[in-house]
Amino acid sequence: MAVFTEVSPAQAQALLDHLQLGTLSSLRGIGAGIENTNYFVDCTQSDGHNGGHLHRYVLTLFERLTAAQLPFYLRLMQHLAQRGVPVPEPHADASGQILFEVAGKPAAIVDRLHGGHQLAPDAFHCEQVGATLAQMHLAGRDYPLQQPNLRGLAWWEEVVPQILPFLDAPQADLLQSELAYQQQLAASAGYAELTARCFGPIHADLFRDNVMFEPGEGPGRERLTGFFDFYFAGCDTWLFDLAVCLNDWCIDLADGRLIEERAAVFVAAYESVRPLSGTEHRLLPALLRAAALRFWVSRLYDLHLPRDASLLKAHDPRHFERVLRERIAQPWHAMKETT
Repeated sequence: MAVFTEVSPAQAQALLDHLQLGTLSSLRGIGAGIENTNYFVDCTQSDGHNGGHLHRYVLTLFERLTAAQLPFYLRLMQHLAQRGVPVPEPHADASGQILFEVAGKPAAIVDRLHGGHQLAPDAFHCEQVGATLAQMHLAGRDYPLQQPNLRGLAWWEEVVPQILPFLDAPQADLLQSELAYQQQLAASAGYAELTARCFGPIHADLFRDNVMFEPGEGPGRERLTGFFDFYFAGCDTWLFDLAVCLNDWCIDLADGRLIEERAAVFVAAYESVRPLSGTEHRLLPALLRAAALRFWVSRLYDLHLPRDASLLKAHDPRHFERVLRERIAQPWHAMKETT
């Protein structure tokens, strides 16, 4: 259960009143999630007829991030939503504030997306996610706030020595050799080109359970309704964000193998909105390895050095160890057809 801080109906109503969002009709804790306390909030706004309209929101109380850290994430969601990207928009008060305090914790209330997760995606789902990801990257180019990807290379360099004692020899060798490979990549001229030209706010955690779909026209024709959970976002290469997605949306979860047909559809949809540069095409296999390393390191860290066991149920690190080994053994290039 992901409700770590109890919120009373009176506390929720006080925030709704401050934001002029209506009268609380339902407050329900959300079981999913491992970082924050989340509630579904339903309320009505009177229109003088039939008791008013029902509006649905999500109330989040931040258990880890501080009030000083949160503006980057919340203002990014606001920025993207106002540019037509389907993400939950935080609600502001009369003075423009979007961060509040509820039950002693920093809190925000955002629009609730329609639909549900698609945990067994096909090419049609990947096509929509790929195109929307590129739309998001382009919409974020003029976002004024800056924050590095807090789970990037600097963090790997910091925590890898801490987790090595928990690994067997083959795992330790793989982790150290891959970290060295990524350090060399980060020092290369090609990577410098990415950071200069193909860089900006990224989601950094756009897994299958962070995207919503709703039924569309025809059987199996679900329509993407939005991306959410931006609380690992930061500024990094757009290619890294694409690689994170490919390593989740386009793989066989049992063995980590990349399903190349699905990956090709994903990349083609992305490029229909933002074509990749030649350098991005060349470095995609290396960034697929970087994306696998990032989640292997974080899952090892959460398993062996948890911040607070009451707030975090660690995912199995072996999944991304398999993904990394697959990306090393079978590099994949999203090759364009040439004439």
